[in-house]
Amino acid sequence: MTQSFVYILASGRNGTLYRGHKRPNVRRVGEHKKRQVDGFTKKYKVDQLVYFERHEAMRSANTREKQIKKWNRAWKVRLIEEENPHWRDFWADLI
Repeated sequence: MTQSFVYILASGRNGTLYRGHKRPNVRRVGEHKKRQVDGFTKKYKVDQLVYFERHEAMRSANTREKQIKKWNRAWKVRLIEEENPHWRDFWADLI
């Protein structure tokens, strides 16, 4: 099985949030950081990787991402701050 992950990007501490999921290829997150992806993340300058979790299968990552998508903002912020209280950008940890 190919490992996948769910991630949350932010524009800054308590800023605009974006969630997604991908295979271990971190190319897509890099594209968000470089603002190469037209749309939401580029428009709102959402480029800091503030949360991610690994999943053994793409299916479970997809399910988790859909779950997080339905959450209200306070729940997402709490999830981030439980693992990353200082809203550090984890990008360097992945590359």
